Amino acid sequence: MIATSLFLLPNGTFVVEVVVVLVILWVMKKKVLPVLNKSIAERQDKIRTALEAADQAQAQAAAAGDEREKLLSAARDQAREIVANAQTTSDQIKAESGARGQAEYDRILANADAEVAQARQRAIDEASAKMGEIVFELVAKIVGREVDQSAHQELVREAVASLVAESKGSNK
Repeated sequence: MIATSLFLLPNGTFVVEVVVVLVILWVMKKKVLPVLNKSIAERQDKIRTALEAADQAQAQAAAAGDEREKLLSAARDQAREIVANAQTTSDQIKAESGARGQAEYDRILANADAEVAQARQRAIDEASAKMGEIVFELVAKIVGREVDQSAHQELVREAVASLVAESKGSNK
């Protein structure tokens, strides 16, 4: 009995237990592990596919963001160009309006100057005619006889010319 009491010596139970463990390991290797490995591989494939899809979505989002920025930049540039064109057009219209206004002012001023010159000339002509009549009447009264108007026409013209020259000199 001594031999049976030693626990290190294999007996029948031990051999059966080892055989059962080996059978369980073999069944697990043939039946359970392939199913588990298949499930793990499928799960890895799903995770890999999801990660690739996420990477693609991220790349597409980045590309869309870049495209959006390009479009916004182009729209801003176009808006700046429109504003610059509008400002240029506005400046041109202002300049043209100013030029037209200045031309109209100059025309009105020239017309007014011409009218003033004509009125001055009419006044001088009327005054010289009246003065000639007054001078002849005075001379006739002083001398006491009639003065020949045609004979003294040259003297009157010289007197009128000197008056005109003096009036023009004093107006300037």
